[in-house]
Amino acid sequence: MTRDPLRIWVDDIARRTGFAGADDFARAFDLKPFRLKQLYRAATKELVEDLESVTTLPKELRAEFAARGVAFSSVTPVVLQRSKDAQTTKGLFRLRDGNEVEAVLMEHHGDRTTVCISSQAGCAFACAFCSTGQAGFTRNLEATEIFDQARFFAQELQSRGKRITNIVFMGMGEPFHNYDAVMNAVALLNDPHGLGLGHRHITISTVGLVDKIDRFTDEGLQVNLAISLHAPSDRVRSTIMPVNRKFDTAELMAAIERYVEKTNRKVFFEYVMLEGINDTEACAHELADLMRGKLYHVNLIPYNSTPDAPFQGTADARIWAFAGILDEARVPTTVRHNMGRDISAACGQLRAETQPKAHKKAATA
Repeated sequence: MTRDPLRIWVDDIARRTGFAGADDFARAFDLKPFRLKQLYRAATKELVEDLESVTTLPKELRAEFAARGVAFSSVTPVVLQRSKDAQTTKGLFRLRDGNEVEAVLMEHHGDRTTVCISSQAGCAFACAFCSTGQAGFTRNLEATEIFDQARFFAQELQSRGKRITNIVFMGMGEPFHNYDAVMNAVALLNDPHGLGLGHRHITISTVGLVDKIDRFTDEGLQVNLAISLHAPSDRVRSTIMPVNRKFDTAELMAAIERYVEKTNRKVFFEYVMLEGINDTEACAHELADLMRGKLYHVNLIPYNSTPDAPFQGTADARIWAFAGILDEARVPTTVRHNMGRDISAACGQLRAETQPKAHKKAATA
């Protein structure tokens, strides 16, 4: 499927302004194709703050846009929190209907920067250890609502002479549950006429929706695939990840094998370490047996506590012992360095407390 980033962007900006789509929008303002490209470039490549700042547009047209409520960004920053080490910034963004999502900027040593973006307000998959999943699902985000989280941080970095080097779809929501919008957002992120981030610098994480993994396999993109595995067997995985009851471990691994066979691309397996649940020596050996693929890489993630989940994180010594078993089995393994724990911006902690379902749950607890 061919995705036209310009069309995607104009369609979204048109619909949220009350028009039927890009064609209706262009007719209403008598916009020629070059004007649409001018708008798109200003918003996505030049990262201009707002339409009023696009001085190449006639003053009358800018006034008309303002009168009709046309705006570049579909998200409004409500709260920004910065970690004590100044390496992590979490943003709470309000959508036009009042729902809110969180996204995170991580500034690593050197020039590498990563933005973790959300694809849904809430999540329907209820992983037991994830704060977003425990809050419930509200709605899917549109492509520009996803893209504009990255755009906000790209603007912030640009003001300091830096740029986004990596994007990960590991924020709120299950990306493959909002497949088309996520793929459209990828097109916006990658477009050389816009933000211009290479496919290999984009990672999509999924809890394991087998049908969507197969669809993604056929996309022919060099976007990275990460699997939220978190357990080596159905016995353990089904107790903490309800999705495993629909797509069990065998089905999931078969889909991943099909992906690797067709794309010859590495797959990353995310594995959050939960004390007494999935961190035993037996689990390590089971995981090692499962990770026999030549292009598999395991990321062990120290657990980040959330207010809803009755779990404890595995002690560092045991995490490294677990990693040692995988190393002995020659499974490529990394122990992830957590960032943003002090502002609840680490893996599994994102949760917009003011979104309707989360607020209702907190009020009735």
